[in-house]
Amino acid sequence: MRLNSSSIACALMLGACTANVPPPLVSAQSGASSPAGPNECHSDSVSIAFDFEGAPPTRCAVLGERKFALLITPEHTPPINPSPWYAFRYEAAAGGDVTVELQYLSGWHRYAPILTQNGVSRPLAAEVSDDNETALLALPAGEGVVSAQELIGAEHYHKALERWAAATGTAPFELGRSHDGRPIEALRFGNSASPHLVVLLGRQHPPEVTGAIAMEAFVDRIAAMVAGDPALAGRYQFMVVPLLNPDGVARGHWRANLGGRDLNRDWGEFSQPETQAMKRWLDALPEEVRPVLMLDFHSTSSNLFYVQGDEADARGIRFRSDWLDGKEFRFPNYPFTINPSNANPGRGTTKNWFNWTYGIPAYTYEVDDDADRAGTRAAADALAQDLIPALDRLVSP
Repeated sequence: MRLNSSSIACALMLGACTANVPPPLVSAQSGASSPAGPNECHSDSVSIAFDFEGAPPTRCAVLGERKFALLITPEHTPPINPSPWYAFRYEAAAGGDVTVELQYLSGWHRYAPILTQNGVSRPLAAEVSDDNETALLALPAGEGVVSAQELIGAEHYHKALERWAAATGTAPFELGRSHDGRPIEALRFGNSASPHLVVLLGRQHPPEVTGAIAMEAFVDRIAAMVAGDPALAGRYQFMVVPLLNPDGVARGHWRANLGGRDLNRDWGEFSQPETQAMKRWLDALPEEVRPVLMLDFHSTSSNLFYVQGDEADARGIRFRSDWLDGKEFRFPNYPFTINPSNANPGRGTTKNWFNWTYGIPAYTYEVDDDADRAGTRAAADALAQDLIPALDRLVSP
């Protein structure tokens, strides 16, 4: 039975949404900030906590011994892209299911919940209201973590970078630091003297996990091909930054970094330390080295590629044809569309800035929130393999 939303609104709303970016609380261990706000609520038999990386501070109301309500709020006052992230852990003594109602402020139930117990993750059923503004969860007794998508954080990315580094004989490095002082880690592999640079970026928007899954499979394949083909390693260099918004991911943000800025609207202005770090690195490249392609991995409501529209030159049109055209239904469980879109002046997206600045193909690689995970990885692997011959044609005289 659904809880009475009106009866719990007052319990949740008080102090539910900060007016501005919350002030950081400095961790004595790491020197990095920890999320501010409430971190636990409990009854005698059940506790719910928000005390781990990826869990945002969340307003919680205890409605009964095994009934709770959570108000899912953005990190700053609206307007904000409605990507309502949530994550919490719970411990429940025996005694039946625990009922948790998610209520959304300035958003709706976009992400189907995932329950992780004893290291095993599975989808969790949710009873969603007709207006999509609340979702009711029934949690089994025991311990578990509930999250909007898979929890992929800094430790996971560090291990991925180490794996790619080991394959390519390179080492990760620190591109810069976030507002919170978290490292922005990167990897450069291939031939650092090659004039042909491919830039691969991820997690500008914290909740967009399916894009991260695709990016990891994509880079796995690129790194393996570079490791196994000295000629390929000599022709190109790759710059990989899989976690550009470490604060937003750690704090469970919907969209922004700790500065309250959508990083994918800051390219051109470069007002934030994360985008500034990337710009400094690009500016320091030797004059003969320039990007030839940029891919920015994201998630949305469908699988698609945002590509250049009318501003694409003949070489860019040929690259798109070589790499993507005609493959929209080639991959099992991963159909996609291609969306040619002209640059929106002043919008500050990564796609627009790289295209304007370097005159290159600059694509946003979008993955459906609910995409089949195995299909996503398989398609990314295949698209990475197909990329190299398309690149060779792109850079040919």
